[in-house]
Amino acid sequence: MGKRRIRNLLKLGQSDIIGFDTRKDRRNETTKKYHIKTFSRLDEAFEKKPGLMIISTPPDLHLKYAKVAIEKNVNFFTELNMFSKDIEQIIHKMRGKSIVGLPSCTLRFHPVVKKAKQLLDKNTIGNVLLIQQHIGQYLPNWHPWEDYRKFFVSKRETGGARELLPFELFWLTYLFSDIKSVYANIGKVSKLDADIDDFYQILIEFKNKIFCTLNIDVVSIPSFRETKIIGEKGTILCNFVEGTIKINRGKNWKELKLNMGSVAKGYVGSTPPEALYEDEMRAVLNAIKKEKKYPYSMNDELKTLKTMDIIEQSSKKGKKIILE
Repeated sequence: MGKRRIRNLLKLGQSDIIGFDTRKDRRNETTKKYHIKTFSRLDEAFEKKPGLMIISTPPDLHLKYAKVAIEKNVNFFTELNMFSKDIEQIIHKMRGKSIVGLPSCTLRFHPVVKKAKQLLDKNTIGNVLLIQQHIGQYLPNWHPWEDYRKFFVSKRETGGARELLPFELFWLTYLFSDIKSVYANIGKVSKLDADIDDFYQILIEFKNKIFCTLNIDVVSIPSFRETKIIGEKGTILCNFVEGTIKINRGKNWKELKLNMGSVAKGYVGSTPPEALYEDEMRAVLNAIKKEKKYPYSMNDELKTLKTMDIIEQSSKKGKKIILE
């Protein structure tokens, strides 16, 4: 993700970029590919007085580096977070500070999400009743260039299926409403060589009385990210991989082919195109310059992660839980 963010910034015309990584091989690769100066020590990097720190570490290290940014009064952006207690600490430490701290919300910039939002706002299929959402990816394909057992998606607390959950929650609540109740079943069905839960099955009731079945797994071949939205007057089918939306109001299917852009070289499956990440970085820069409000706050992410906590409690207790 660090290399992706460098690509994003370069594409957006930013040239004053430096990098920090504890691994020499990654520093050397980044210098060779992107011609930026890199550091093995964070204090040396901060001597350059950066205006923005982008934290693209594994999720369990976000808090550590966010604390550094806050202590040094530097604006910061984190990739998707997974721990509500970490975000509570970040919010607490940000109080009284004039700097900006922003969490990732990549899928808010996805062409399929944006178009679906437009269609729903226009009441294209009437009042929404039911949603079926499935995201499935095969874990060994996440980073084809490295062993899946050697990075964070194979650790229990930061497992691949668990990481996908907040991605889905924040755009589903954006399109529909906050969540009223959840009933979850979480476990492992595969022979993947990783001590993780590889599937999440969740029944969700939104506060506006829409019901959703959300399925997340890291065992699917090929990859899926598909949404079926059933309304009183018709159905919308969203295919995130193909970049299509189909609409049927009782007669024929009408297909919309969206301009998705290209996926970065080396990725396979349902990896989003680079344009999403570029739009996200543009929004971050605009927020830092106070030109436009960023669409997702640390408080928003805290709400998402607390919902995630309750989903996992539901599975452990084997019962439906109503959110306060």
